[in-house]
Amino acid sequence: MSAPHRAAALAGREVLEAGGTAIEAMVAAAANIAVTYPHMNGIGGDGFWVIHRPGEAPVGISACGQAAALATPEWYAAQGITDALPTRGGMAALTAPCTIRGWGKALSLVPEERRLPLSKLLASAIDYAENGMAVTGNQSRTTADKLDGLKDVPGFAGHFLPDGNVPEPGQLLRQPALAKTLKTLAETGLDSFYSGPIAEAHAKTLEEVGSPLRLADFVACEAEIVTPLTVETSHGKLYNMIAPTQGVASLMILALFDRLGVTEGESFAHIHGLVESTKQAFIKRNAELGDPRTMETPAQSWLEDERLDAMAAKIDRETALEWPYEPKDGDTIWMGAADADGTVVSFIQSVYWEFGSGVTCPETGVYFQNRGAGFSLAEGPNQLAPGKRPFHTLNPALAELNDGRVLAYGTMGGEGQPQTQSAVFSRYVQFGMDLQEAVTAPRWLLGRTWGDEATSLKLEDRFDPALVASLKAAGHDVELIPPFSDLAGHAGAVLRHPNGLLEAASDPRADGAALSY
Repeated sequence: MSAPHRAAALAGREVLEAGGTAIEAMVAAAANIAVTYPHMNGIGGDGFWVIHRPGEAPVGISACGQAAALATPEWYAAQGITDALPTRGGMAALTAPCTIRGWGKALSLVPEERRLPLSKLLASAIDYAENGMAVTGNQSRTTADKLDGLKDVPGFAGHFLPDGNVPEPGQLLRQPALAKTLKTLAETGLDSFYSGPIAEAHAKTLEEVGSPLRLADFVACEAEIVTPLTVETSHGKLYNMIAPTQGVASLMILALFDRLGVTEGESFAHIHGLVESTKQAFIKRNAELGDPRTMETPAQSWLEDERLDAMAAKIDRETALEWPYEPKDGDTIWMGAADADGTVVSFIQSVYWEFGSGVTCPETGVYFQNRGAGFSLAEGPNQLAPGKRPFHTLNPALAELNDGRVLAYGTMGGEGQPQTQSAVFSRYVQFGMDLQEAVTAPRWLLGRTWGDEATSLKLEDRFDPALVASLKAAGHDVELIPPFSDLAGHAGAVLRHPNGLLEAASDPRADGAALSY
């Protein structure tokens, strides 16, 4: 079990020790981390799963909330908004929170006679919400950094600014309203989040603060079991989430890099090759990716050999492609789990920016995502429309390697997610690094994330100075960042060997753990 907060990893391991499946362990960890790492994710957001079970094709779960029925460019124009959608406050909360629908859909894959009760799966989360959890340094810093945009958003201060102040690292933070909500879910079922008193309280709060979301949008919210995108490489078969996530970009990067035939890890060819592969994938993504119902071509077709061959041919192996582009921010957690039966889960849950829209329901303690800020008000594949699903940076990755190993891996970090995935995968699979070393090793970020404005190639300053110099000489706009920077994401990985041996890795950049049972 790998998670970016130790408490979530422990919650998942407890379920595995009780005889639960990897799917149930992930639900327990997802609930726990929504409480213990609230700046990164919550139950008012979305989630995505890729699940591998022995002898079966991997399946995906897309728990991607749709835009409110009222959410149109015309509705926003009537509120005086015509250029860009708001990122904080009521009008930023415009897509239904779907992650709990995803939990339910995942649990439906576990035979009913074997399923553990919800009370067991949510027990750890309820305990931390009711009795309190120690605020991490990461949460404290993030709250302070983003305070100006959040402190006046309705409901936020009452739940996340005790006594009106940014909580200090180690300070006990209780969330009694959220504990009550989780208890209700444990007693009455996950569907009660989308109808009845909880949904009614959410709809009332959201309408009062200017959101277009209404009770009918909660009732209509559904998660889907989907066929993941897939691509064959020389190392095995790779899987990721369908549009409107950027899973296709993650697969494209690794497939393009595979075509370059690089043989030496941590070399100029390795880092330059992945950065240039990222540029090619992002150019395609930025131009065409959106709700699959409005895209010109299906994302799976982008992964056809002839298309990838043509894109790989555009990569200059010595010189950096000039790189201005329009980046997107993002905040998220990734977790992985594997069980003794051979099920491996790659899961990602998000509210988009830190604390999402910031709007927090006083009755339930739930705050709502601002994922709808990823829509455009202008014409194109990602234009806002009722019932439409927005572009998502989220993408849980999984690979079936040629020798029978199954690898689940991923990270938070918006634009950085596909890049960090490529770093972890290439280091471990292609160049033979130890799994934990592949997660710990210095990483890079092309562009911006977490509200950073620079579109440079950011390198953690643990890279070999000679490599840094060679990247600069090739035309990369290099910027050095701290040695273990949040900008490089919070990655993790879970690996199952053919003989049943399990490995896990967790990122020292986060507050997490990789635990076995």
